[in-house]
Amino acid sequence: MNIQPLAPMRISVVIPHLNQPDQLRRCLASLRAGRRPPDEVIVVDNGSVRLPETVCAEFEPVILLHQPLAGPGLARNLGIAQARGDVLAFIDADCIADPDWLWVAERQMRDKTVQIIGGNVRIAYDDPNRLTALEAYESVFAYRMDRYIAREGFTGTGNLVMRSSVFEKVGVFRGLEVAEDREWGQRATGMGYVISYVPDLIVFHPARASFAALRAKWDRQLAHDRGQCGGTWGNLKWGLKAAALILSPLAEVPRIASSERIKGLRNRALAFGVLGRIRLYRAMRMAQLLAGMDPDYLLQRWNLSDAQ
Repeated sequence: MNIQPLAPMRISVVIPHLNQPDQLRRCLASLRAGRRPPDEVIVVDNGSVRLPETVCAEFEPVILLHQPLAGPGLARNLGIAQARGDVLAFIDADCIADPDWLWVAERQMRDKTVQIIGGNVRIAYDDPNRLTALEAYESVFAYRMDRYIAREGFTGTGNLVMRSSVFEKVGVFRGLEVAEDREWGQRATGMGYVISYVPDLIVFHPARASFAALRAKWDRQLAHDRGQCGGTWGNLKWGLKAAALILSPLAEVPRIASSERIKGLRNRALAFGVLGRIRLYRAMRMAQLLAGMDPDYLLQRWNLSDAQ
Protein backbone atom coordinates (compact mmCIF):
# COMPACT_ATOMS: atom_id res chain seq x y z
CA MET A 1 0.00 0.00 0.00
CA ASN A 2 1.11 3.54 -0.83
CA ILE A 3 0.22 5.17 2.49
CA GLN A 4 -0.03 8.94 2.79
CA PRO A 5 1.44 10.73 5.81
CA LEU A 6 -1.07 11.38 8.56
CA ALA A 7 -2.14 14.75 7.17
CA PRO A 8 -5.61 16.02 8.07
CA MET A 9 -8.38 14.30 6.13
CA ARG A 10 -11.93 15.61 6.06
CA ILE A 11 -14.73 13.09 5.60
CA SER A 12 -18.19 14.33 4.66
CA VAL A 13 -21.09 11.92 5.21
CA VAL A 14 -24.12 12.38 2.93
CA ILE A 15 -27.46 10.80 3.90
CA PRO A 16 -30.62 10.94 1.75
CA HIS A 17 -33.82 10.82 3.81
CA LEU A 18 -37.50 10.18 3.08
CA ASN A 19 -40.09 9.75 5.84
CA GLN A 20 -37.80 7.82 8.19
CA PRO A 21 -37.17 10.10 11.19
CA ASP A 22 -36.73 7.31 13.74
CA GLN A 23 -34.31 5.43 11.52
CA LEU A 24 -32.43 8.64 10.76
CA ARG A 25 -32.03 9.29 14.49
CA ARG A 26 -30.56 5.82 14.92
CA CYS A 27 -28.22 6.35 11.96
CA LEU A 28 -26.96 9.69 13.26
CA ALA A 29 -26.46 8.23 16.73
CA SER A 30 -24.32 5.45 15.27
CA LEU A 31 -22.13 8.02 13.49
CA ARG A 32 -21.72 10.08 16.64
CA ALA A 33 -20.73 6.98 18.62
CA GLY A 34 -18.19 5.86 16.03
CA ARG A 35 -14.48 5.42 16.63
CA ARG A 36 -13.72 8.05 13.99
CA PRO A 37 -16.37 10.80 13.95
CA PRO A 38 -17.33 12.44 10.65
CA ASP A 39 -16.07 15.94 9.95
CA GLU A 40 -19.37 16.88 8.36
CA VAL A 41 -22.81 15.26 8.14
CA ILE A 42 -25.27 16.39 5.49
CA VAL A 43 -28.84 15.06 5.53
CA VAL A 44 -30.82 15.71 2.35
CA ASP A 45 -34.56 15.32 2.69
CA ASN A 46 -36.21 14.06 -0.49
CA GLY A 47 -39.83 15.05 -0.01
CA SER A 48 -40.86 13.87 3.44
CA VAL A 49 -44.25 14.75 4.84
CA ARG A 50 -42.32 16.59 7.56
CA LEU A 51 -38.70 17.72 7.44
CA PRO A 52 -36.57 15.93 10.08
CA GLU A 53 -35.53 19.23 11.65
CA THR A 54 -35.97 18.04 15.22
CA VAL A 55 -33.91 14.91 14.63
CA CYS A 56 -31.07 16.79 12.96
CA ALA A 57 -31.07 19.41 15.71
CA GLU A 58 -30.33 16.64 18.23
CA PHE A 59 -27.02 16.00 16.45
CA GLU A 60 -25.75 19.48 15.71
CA PRO A 61 -23.99 20.59 13.61
CA VAL A 62 -25.77 18.31 11.10
CA ILE A 63 -26.63 20.20 7.90
CA LEU A 64 -30.19 19.63 6.67
CA LEU A 65 -31.02 20.32 3.02
CA HIS A 66 -34.18 19.76 0.97
CA GLN A 67 -34.29 18.23 -2.51
CA PRO A 68 -37.91 18.30 -3.77
CA LEU A 69 -37.15 16.34 -6.94
CA ALA A 70 -37.73 12.63 -6.27
CA GLY A 71 -34.79 10.26 -6.23
CA PRO A 72 -32.02 9.41 -3.77
CA GLY A 73 -29.39 10.07 -6.44
CA LEU A 74 -30.60 13.65 -6.82
CA ALA A 75 -30.62 14.05 -3.04
CA ARG A 76 -27.03 12.85 -2.84
CA ASN A 77 -26.02 15.27 -5.61
CA LEU A 78 -27.34 18.21 -3.61
CA GLY A 79 -25.50 17.05 -0.51
CA ILE A 80 -22.26 16.58 -2.43
CA ALA A 81 -22.55 20.08 -3.85
CA GLN A 82 -22.45 21.41 -0.27
CA ALA A 83 -19.81 18.98 1.04
CA ARG A 84 -16.33 20.25 1.91
CA GLY A 85 -14.61 16.93 2.58
CA ASP A 86 -11.70 15.38 0.73
CA VAL A 87 -13.60 12.10 1.06
CA LEU A 88 -17.32 11.47 0.54
CA ALA A 89 -19.01 8.70 2.53
CA PHE A 90 -22.56 7.60 1.77
CA ILE A 91 -24.96 5.78 4.04
CA ASP A 92 -28.75 5.46 3.93
CA ALA A 93 -31.01 6.94 6.60
CA ASP A 94 -32.25 3.51 7.70
CA CYS A 95 -28.75 2.06 8.12
CA ILE A 96 -26.57 1.78 11.22
CA ALA A 97 -22.85 2.47 10.89
CA ASP A 98 -20.50 -0.01 12.52
CA PRO A 99 -18.40 1.74 15.20
CA ASP A 100 -15.31 1.34 12.99
CA TRP A 101 -16.99 2.44 9.74
CA LEU A 102 -15.25 5.77 9.17
CA TRP A 103 -12.05 4.63 10.91
CA VAL A 104 -11.74 1.86 8.31
CA ALA A 105 -12.67 4.31 5.53
CA GLU A 106 -9.92 6.71 6.56
CA ARG A 107 -7.32 3.94 6.76
CA GLN A 108 -8.23 2.82 3.25
CA MET A 109 -8.12 6.34 1.85
CA ARG A 110 -4.63 6.90 3.25
CA ASP A 111 -3.55 4.69 0.36
CA LYS A 112 -3.26 7.09 -2.58
CA THR A 113 -4.08 4.31 -5.05
CA VAL A 114 -7.53 3.71 -3.53
CA GLN A 115 -10.25 5.56 -5.44
CA ILE A 116 -13.65 4.11 -4.55
CA ILE A 117 -14.54 1.54 -1.91
CA GLY A 118 -17.69 -0.46 -1.30
CA GLY A 119 -18.35 -2.10 2.01
CA ASN A 120 -20.09 -4.98 3.68
CA VAL A 121 -23.83 -4.51 4.25
CA ARG A 122 -25.24 -6.87 6.85
CA ILE A 123 -28.80 -7.32 8.05
CA ALA A 124 -29.69 -5.68 11.36
CA TYR A 125 -31.81 -8.17 13.28
CA ASP A 126 -34.64 -7.23 15.63
CA ASP A 127 -34.02 -10.47 17.55
CA PRO A 128 -30.83 -12.33 16.56
CA ASN A 129 -32.16 -15.46 18.26
CA ARG A 130 -35.31 -15.61 16.15
CA LEU A 131 -35.09 -14.19 12.65
CA THR A 132 -38.12 -13.20 10.65
CA ALA A 133 -38.61 -14.78 7.23
CA LEU A 134 -37.50 -11.60 5.49
CA GLU A 135 -34.43 -11.27 7.72
CA ALA A 136 -33.42 -14.84 6.87
CA TYR A 137 -33.97 -14.30 3.15
CA GLU A 138 -32.19 -10.95 2.92
CA SER A 139 -29.26 -12.22 4.99
CA VAL A 140 -28.52 -14.65 2.15
CA PHE A 141 -29.64 -12.77 -0.95
CA ALA A 142 -29.59 -9.01 -0.32
CA TYR A 143 -26.81 -6.42 -0.34
CA ARG A 144 -24.07 -8.70 -1.70
CA MET A 145 -21.72 -5.85 -2.53
CA ASP A 146 -18.78 -8.18 -3.05
CA ARG A 147 -20.63 -9.85 -5.91
CA TYR A 148 -21.90 -6.59 -7.38
CA ILE A 149 -18.37 -5.22 -7.53
CA ALA A 150 -16.80 -8.38 -8.93
CA ARG A 151 -19.51 -9.25 -11.45
CA GLU A 152 -21.24 -6.00 -12.40
CA GLY A 153 -18.78 -3.19 -11.69
CA PHE A 154 -20.77 -1.23 -9.12
CA THR A 155 -21.56 -1.13 -5.43
CA GLY A 156 -24.54 0.10 -3.44
CA THR A 157 -24.72 3.68 -2.26
CA GLY A 158 -25.80 2.60 1.23
CA ASN A 159 -22.13 1.89 2.01
CA LEU A 160 -19.95 3.75 -0.45
CA VAL A 161 -16.82 5.86 0.05
CA MET A 162 -14.91 7.80 -2.60
CA ARG A 163 -12.55 10.68 -3.06
CA SER A 164 -14.37 13.92 -3.87
CA SER A 165 -12.01 14.38 -6.81
CA VAL A 166 -13.27 11.11 -8.30
CA PHE A 167 -16.88 12.27 -8.09
CA GLU A 168 -15.98 15.52 -9.81
CA LYS A 169 -14.58 13.57 -12.76
CA VAL A 170 -17.23 10.83 -12.98
CA GLY A 171 -20.17 13.20 -12.55
CA VAL A 172 -23.48 13.21 -10.75
CA PHE A 173 -25.89 10.44 -9.86
CA ARG A 174 -28.89 10.16 -12.14
CA GLY A 175 -32.57 10.19 -11.18
CA LEU A 176 -35.29 7.58 -10.92
CA GLU A 177 -35.15 6.58 -14.57
CA VAL A 178 -32.21 4.27 -13.80
CA ALA A 179 -30.80 2.31 -10.88
CA GLU A 180 -28.57 5.23 -9.94
CA ASP A 181 -25.98 3.30 -7.92
CA ARG A 182 -25.47 0.73 -10.66
CA GLU A 183 -25.35 3.36 -13.42
CA TRP A 184 -22.87 5.57 -11.55
CA GLY A 185 -20.61 2.67 -10.58
CA GLN A 186 -20.52 1.25 -14.08
CA ARG A 187 -19.83 4.71 -15.48
CA ALA A 188 -16.92 5.06 -13.06
CA THR A 189 -15.45 1.66 -13.87
CA GLY A 190 -15.94 2.37 -17.57
CA MET A 191 -13.71 5.42 -17.10
CA GLY A 192 -11.01 3.24 -15.55
CA TYR A 193 -11.68 3.78 -11.86
CA VAL A 194 -11.41 0.75 -9.58
CA ILE A 195 -14.01 -0.06 -6.93
CA SER A 196 -12.43 -2.02 -4.09
CA TYR A 197 -14.48 -4.24 -1.80
CA VAL A 198 -13.55 -3.79 1.89
CA PRO A 199 -15.24 -6.41 4.12
CA ASP A 200 -14.36 -4.52 7.31
CA LEU A 201 -16.23 -1.42 6.11
CA ILE A 202 -19.55 -2.44 7.65
CA VAL A 203 -23.00 -0.95 7.89
CA PHE A 204 -26.16 -2.70 9.05
CA HIS A 205 -29.40 -2.47 7.10
CA PRO A 206 -32.75 -3.61 8.49
CA ALA A 207 -34.60 -6.21 6.49
CA ARG A 208 -37.67 -4.94 4.74
CA ALA A 209 -40.64 -4.85 7.06
CA SER A 210 -43.10 -6.60 4.75
CA PHE A 211 -43.33 -8.67 1.63
CA ALA A 212 -45.02 -5.68 -0.02
CA ALA A 213 -41.84 -3.66 0.53
CA LEU A 214 -39.78 -6.43 -1.06
CA ARG A 215 -42.15 -6.45 -4.03
CA ALA A 216 -41.76 -2.66 -4.34
CA LYS A 217 -37.98 -3.03 -4.43
CA TRP A 218 -38.20 -5.52 -7.29
CA ASP A 219 -40.79 -3.42 -9.12
CA ARG A 220 -38.26 -0.59 -9.30
CA GLN A 221 -35.44 -2.91 -10.36
CA LEU A 222 -37.53 -4.58 -13.07
CA ALA A 223 -38.72 -1.21 -14.37
CA HIS A 224 -35.10 -0.09 -14.72
CA ASP A 225 -34.09 -3.36 -16.38
CA ARG A 226 -37.03 -3.31 -18.79
CA GLY A 227 -36.01 0.14 -19.98
CA GLN A 228 -32.71 -1.34 -21.15
CA CYS A 229 -34.21 -4.43 -22.81
CA GLY A 230 -36.12 -3.96 -26.05
CA GLY A 231 -36.40 -5.28 -29.58
CA THR A 232 -37.17 -8.81 -30.71
CA TRP A 233 -34.03 -10.37 -29.21
CA GLY A 234 -34.37 -8.40 -25.99
CA ASN A 235 -38.01 -9.44 -25.60
CA LEU A 236 -37.11 -13.07 -26.20
CA LYS A 237 -34.40 -12.98 -23.54
CA TRP A 238 -36.79 -11.22 -21.16
CA GLY A 239 -39.45 -13.89 -21.64
CA LEU A 240 -37.01 -16.77 -21.21
CA LYS A 241 -35.65 -15.23 -18.00
CA ALA A 242 -39.18 -14.81 -16.64
CA ALA A 243 -39.92 -18.48 -17.32
CA ALA A 244 -36.64 -19.62 -15.77
CA LEU A 245 -37.37 -17.72 -12.56
CA ILE A 246 -40.24 -20.05 -11.71
CA LEU A 247 -37.97 -23.06 -11.19
CA SER A 248 -34.82 -21.17 -10.21
CA PRO A 249 -35.29 -21.45 -6.41
CA LEU A 250 -34.36 -25.13 -6.61
CA ALA A 251 -30.92 -24.18 -7.94
CA GLU A 252 -30.38 -21.96 -4.89
CA VAL A 253 -30.81 -24.74 -2.33
CA PRO A 254 -27.02 -25.36 -2.04
CA ARG A 255 -26.39 -21.65 -1.56
CA ILE A 256 -28.97 -21.41 1.23
CA ALA A 257 -27.71 -24.60 2.86
CA SER A 258 -24.09 -23.44 2.90
CA SER A 259 -24.56 -19.74 3.70
CA GLU A 260 -22.54 -18.50 6.67
CA ARG A 261 -24.87 -15.54 7.11
CA ILE A 262 -27.63 -17.57 8.77
CA LYS A 263 -27.68 -20.61 11.02
CA GLY A 264 -30.19 -23.37 11.68
CA LEU A 265 -32.66 -25.36 9.60
CA ARG A 266 -35.56 -23.06 10.53
CA ASN A 267 -33.84 -19.94 9.17
CA ARG A 268 -32.77 -21.71 6.00
CA ALA A 269 -36.32 -22.95 5.41
CA LEU A 270 -37.65 -19.41 5.93
CA ALA A 271 -35.13 -18.03 3.43
CA PHE A 272 -36.17 -20.61 0.84
CA GLY A 273 -39.86 -19.85 1.36
CA VAL A 274 -39.42 -16.13 0.71
CA LEU A 275 -37.14 -16.85 -2.24
CA GLY A 276 -39.83 -18.98 -3.90
CA ARG A 277 -42.49 -16.33 -3.37
CA ILE A 278 -40.46 -13.39 -4.63
CA ARG A 279 -39.17 -15.17 -7.72
CA LEU A 280 -42.69 -16.21 -8.65
CA TYR A 281 -43.74 -12.58 -8.21
CA ARG A 282 -40.84 -11.38 -10.35
CA ALA A 283 -41.80 -13.83 -13.11
CA MET A 284 -45.38 -12.55 -13.03
CA ARG A 285 -44.30 -8.90 -13.13
CA MET A 286 -41.86 -9.57 -15.98
CA ALA A 287 -44.69 -11.17 -17.94
CA GLN A 288 -46.83 -8.07 -17.36
CA LEU A 289 -44.05 -5.79 -18.55
CA LEU A 290 -43.52 -7.97 -21.60
CA ALA A 291 -47.24 -7.73 -22.35
CA GLY A 292 -47.08 -3.95 -22.39
CA MET A 293 -47.19 -2.60 -18.81
CA ASP A 294 -45.56 0.84 -18.69
CA PRO A 295 -42.34 0.67 -16.59
CA ASP A 296 -42.91 4.31 -15.59
CA TYR A 297 -45.99 3.22 -13.64
CA LEU A 298 -43.74 1.25 -11.29
CA LEU A 299 -41.18 4.05 -11.01
CA GLN A 300 -43.87 6.59 -10.13
CA ARG A 301 -44.64 4.52 -7.03
CA TRP A 302 -41.08 5.08 -5.74
CA ASN A 303 -41.98 7.32 -2.84
CA LEU A 304 -45.12 5.46 -1.74
CA SER A 305 -43.30 2.74 0.20
CA ASP A 306 -39.83 1.47 0.96
CA ALA A 307 -38.20 4.56 -0.46
CA GLN A 308 -34.70 3.46 0.46
